[in-house]
Amino acid sequence: MENRGIGRGIVYGLIFIFVVAVVSSLIFSLILRFTSVREMSLEYIITAMSFIGLFGGGFLAGGKAGERGWLLGGLTGLIYSVIVFLFQYLGYDKLFDWEQIVYHICYILIAMMGGILGVNIASPKRTAS
Repeated sequence: MENRGIGRGIVYGLIFIFVVAVVSSLIFSLILRFTSVREMSLEYIITAMSFIGLFGGGFLAGGKAGERGWLLGGLTGLIYSVIVFLFQYLGYDKLFDWEQIVYHICYILIAMMGGILGVNIASPKRTAS
């Protein structure tokens, strides 16, 4: 596999993850602003949307490259976690706490699963001879 395929898959996956994050953040912020819904009641829905975004990003990364989905999905999840960590550390001067570490490990694993599935669905079907 050439490096360009790896990089392209990861970039597409990261773009997908951040688009899902921005769109879902906009939707949830509008819901919180204009309804009587409290943030605590949306906590599990927001977490599920995060997992869906990471799974989709890994799926897209693995599907674009066509092989090594676990690696591309894992790298996509890892780069996402590093970006979030750098944003939090450099912007807010806060490190990850234990809960965030567990979430980001799960994000990486979910992105890996998405990458595996993306490769298996995107690769052409082989006929047995």
